[in-house]
Amino acid sequence: MSKPAISNITLEACHSLSDIPRETWERLAGTDNPFLRYEFFEALETSRCTSAETGWKPCHLVFRMEGEIAGIAPAYLKSHSMGEYVFDWAWADAYQRYGLDYYPKLLIAVPFTPSQGPRLLLDSKLRSALDAQQMHDLLDSLIARMGAHSWHLLFPNTEDQQLLHHEEQLHRIGCQFHWHNRGYGGFDDFLGELTSRKRKSIRKERRQVAEQDITFTWFHGRDIPDHVLAAFYVFYQATYLKRGQRPYLTQQFFEQMRESMPEHLHVIMAVKNGEMIAGALFLSGRNTLYGRYWGCLEEYNHLHFETCYYQGIELAIVLGLQTFDAGAQGEHKLVRGFEPVLTHSWHGVAQPAFHEAIEAFTQEEAEQVMGYFEDAKTVLPFRQNSQQNDGA
Repeated sequence: MSKPAISNITLEACHSLSDIPRETWERLAGTDNPFLRYEFFEALETSRCTSAETGWKPCHLVFRMEGEIAGIAPAYLKSHSMGEYVFDWAWADAYQRYGLDYYPKLLIAVPFTPSQGPRLLLDSKLRSALDAQQMHDLLDSLIARMGAHSWHLLFPNTEDQQLLHHEEQLHRIGCQFHWHNRGYGGFDDFLGELTSRKRKSIRKERRQVAEQDITFTWFHGRDIPDHVLAAFYVFYQATYLKRGQRPYLTQQFFEQMRESMPEHLHVIMAVKNGEMIAGALFLSGRNTLYGRYWGCLEEYNHLHFETCYYQGIELAIVLGLQTFDAGAQGEHKLVRGFEPVLTHSWHGVAQPAFHEAIEAFTQEEAEQVMGYFEDAKTVLPFRQNSQQNDGA
């Protein structure tokens, strides 16, 4: 069956979420994934976390078919590469050495969120009408009209990858570590799937946290008190300030998310001598728990592992979620029962002279990542007869 003429499909950019009707966004994005909720992007914009001033100018994509909106994609015109988790600083430096502009670039992604999921929110008719060549042509044409020098689509799911897989385009892969719930009734059931040595190691870490007189309190949605959210924000800021960076998100953003999408929001606070000493924030979707932000003011033995990973695993089990995505990087997660998962991104570079060099880089990078991914699978802590995820 032949595809319709590309002239039947157009692509444009909107510079505010308010330019797209909420009902249209919800029809195409649904409400199950917290990072695709209209309220999530609304909170980012109204709190000015995503703005021209922060280098995240909203530039959401609107696909039309026969003049009607048939698809959307969250997107931003970027003047830097911070907060993306797919690093292209070397590409920007190479452009600069040759006296060329790398920015602005079009980023199709969820801001500050290295989690896989839908990025091209298309209705079924448009998705079946498009192929990879048409998708790349639409994006290439758009950046030319916008004055951008490249486009980058980060962390797409499998369905979107089918519309991006093109042998002449730039494809990058990465490796993360996710925890999988295999019907566990509690944390001890999970531990029972591990080798004896790893099981004892985790129990020892958790015991050492408890021996420091640290306990944990869980909060959910609108039941998160103001003083708890304020304390969490202090911890969140500290994580960035320790690295000499300003935090990407404001307290207003978290407060607005608590009010507009409370069903997704969870905060776990570590408490010692009646005072909160650390905290982690999680978002839950239909099947997945996302560990997003954490911080503390003082270091305690194994507190990070307990707050971000073990408490998160317990929360995922209680909520009946199948997967726990605890964020980017961190091979230390391997010995704690998190399994390697491949991530993907696609890139279109307008400057032909750089395409060949970048393509060679992505191919070499992919070989290294695949080697790392395969090696990681060999050191998982599960007993041999335990069911293991293949990481696909």
